Formats: sequence, C-alpha cells, structure tokens
Amino acid sequence: MPTYRHTVPGQRHTVWGAGAALLLALPLATARAGDPPKFKEGLWEVHVVSEEKPMGKKSDITYRLCRDHAYDKAADAILKNLPGCTTVIKDVGGGKFSSASNCVVNGTTVVSTAMTTFTDKTASHSETTAKFIPPLNGKTDETMTQDQHYVGSCPSELKPGDTISADGFIRHHN
Repeated sequence: MPTYRHTVPGQRHTVWGAGAALLLALPLATARAGDPPKFKEGLWEVHVVSEEKPMGKKSDITYRLCRDHAYDKAADAILKNLPGCTTVIKDVGGGKFSSASNCVVNGTTVVSTAMTTFTDKTASHSETTAKFIPPLNGKTDETMTQDQHYVGSCPSELKPGDTISADGFIRHHN
C-alpha cells in the first residue's frame, strides 16, 4: 500500500490560473456531452502535457483522481455554467467528440477547441488548443494533451474528487 501525504480539507495544493483551469476543464466538458461512455468509477490516472506560447513554458503533470458518476455529474454541471463561457459540443462518431469554447477570463477572450477520443469507459485522449486575446500574462496560445485511464479502485482514504499528485500528496475535494 503506497504512503500518501495529506492536505487539510479546503487547503489548495496547486494554484491554477483561470486559463489553465479552463483548458483542463474543456476536455472534461467534452467527455460528458452527447452521451459518450460514462467513465468507470474508481481511481484514474490523468497525464497532462501543455505548452504556453510565446514563452515556451512546458508542463508535464501526472496525478490520480478518485471519481464516481455523482462527482462527474457535479463537475459537468459546474463546467456547463461557467460565467462568460459558451461551448458547442459535437459527436463526430467513432467515440470522438469535438468542442469549441469561447470564454472571457479577466478581460481576456479564450477561444479553445478540443477533440476527445474514448477508447471505452476506461480511457480517453484529448487534444486542446487555445488562443488568448489579448494575451493573458504574456500567453497568446496554449496546447494541451490529456490522457486518462482507469487504474483500479480508490484507496479507502480517498473520496470522489480527491486527487493524488505524482509525489503522493493528497488533496481532498470539498
């Protein structure tokens, strides 16, 4: 059994900018629209690779997420009601779903597109691109690839929405 470090409920482990949070959320929104397969309940590994331009800043993050259908439904409701955002999602067949989103974040319009492919209810792959007009903290564009796959049951100390970072740090979802 792995050893995990814990956060205090309500404490933030990672601070995401509004633009980064939106990019991470877009594939999740795609993953819920148009009746694709529901993700299997349990522990999922999520791997995210992104690059910001023109700075060339690259991120490579892997974490685990404990999820159930109620958590996914609640996350979907939040994403569908993001203020200042409109999103169009299409089922393009073959387990693929495309989305296009236009959001205003702190005076910057974020125009993003994503394509999410479901292998089945235990894996997905998404590719997202975004433009920031005007630039947000110097960032004009961002690309992101996200792979998710089911790894098994959630450890007993985790509840749906809790995450485990690559170094074992647990963030409890409120």
